[in-house]
Parts: sequence; C-alpha cells; structure tokens
Amino acid sequence: MSHLVVPDAHPCAFCDYLTGNRPFTILHRESLAAILVPREQRGISHLLVITTRHAPTLLDLHEAEAHAVIDLLQRASRAIDKTDRRPGISVWQNNGIDAYQAIPHFHFHVAGTIESGGTNWNDVPELSIIETDRIAERLRPNF
Repeated sequence: MSHLVVPDAHPCAFCDYLTGNRPFTILHRESLAAILVPREQRGISHLLVITTRHAPTLLDLHEAEAHAVIDLLQRASRAIDKTDRRPGISVWQNNGIDAYQAIPHFHFHVAGTIESGGTNWNDVPELSIIETDRIAERLRPNF
C-alpha cells in the first residue's frame, strides 16, 4: 500500500487520449507505453512518455512497463536532440499531489531546453491539435 496521495481526476485524461475519446497527438504507441505531444509546450520540443495501462504513479508500474517507459524516454530524448539540437534536455516526473502531480496517470516529461535554459514553468499558450500534430511530424523522421 502506497502512502502517496494522488489527484482525483475521473475520467483519466491520458486514458481518454489513448482510447481516442478526446483528441490528442500521439507521436508513437507500443503495447505498454506511448509518447504524446502535450498542448502546453514547456520546452523545445516537450513530450510525455506514459504507460498505456492506467497506473497512477511510479510505484504502480509492472517491471515490463518500467522498461518500456525508459526505452521510449530515451528514444524521445534522441528524437528531440536530433531534430531540435538543443544544448540540454530536461526530464521530470512527479508522484503524488505533494510532488505536484496533476494527472493521476504515470508519465515522464521530456523537453529540449528553452533559449534561456531549463524549461518554461510559467503559463504557456495551449496549442491546437493541428500545431501538436506538426510537432509530431517534425520529430517523427528522427524517431
């Protein structure tokens, strides 16, 4: 039993994205993990690596899911590096409300650094699906 307190969000947005119930850009999908292009771009480029099964936190992953996520995290990082040629890549992951987890579905963020370094933690504009699809198409040749 975990001591983590996760946000209460039903239905799960990530599950809805994966099932097609809500539109979202999916860069790549495998049986255990997927890569999404979020509408709030906090880096150049910003991607989410998630499990395809609903698992609220890192503590809820099966071993095979953990390996699949790390494999896709590395592939996403390489695609950002080859495509955007940023001087840095940020990777972060939050578990529980106290760690600022907003969506209770396990995910890693991976983003190329912005011009001033790091990632943008301020309010950022929400892109359209057309714009996130363009980001996916730009990254896909290097994926």
